[in-house]
Amino acid sequence: MKNQAYRMTMLYDFYGDVLTDRQKEFYDLYYNEDLSLAEIAENYGITRQGVRDVIVRAEATLTELEDKTGLIKRFYAMQPPIQSILDAAEGLLELNRTYDDPKLEELAVRIRDAAKSLKEE
Repeated sequence: MKNQAYRMTMLYDFYGDVLTDRQKEFYDLYYNEDLSLAEIAENYGITRQGVRDVIVRAEATLTELEDKTGLIKRFYAMQPPIQSILDAAEGLLELNRTYDDPKLEELAVRIRDAAKSLKEE
């Protein structure tokens, strides 16, 4: 993946619901709000090491889930085929301008809309 922060954000987006409330909060502050360990520790009245331990445990949990399920890997693997389906559906719609077949139009729109919904999820 692109970089560590991006990877951690993706892990959180896919698997964050399994974390404890404290892990979610610290993880979000560290990766999404870009607070330092010291800033989080000061805000919560704990040590910097305490914050780090919570975040490291959260990272380990999320990484383990990805290692076991591979959802993010599969998500990225699906993107090119979905884009290919979208491109083909648009090509059918363009070609249908010559034929003006309502059934072809309907099918191409259904294919395009289904592929778009997959891309957005």
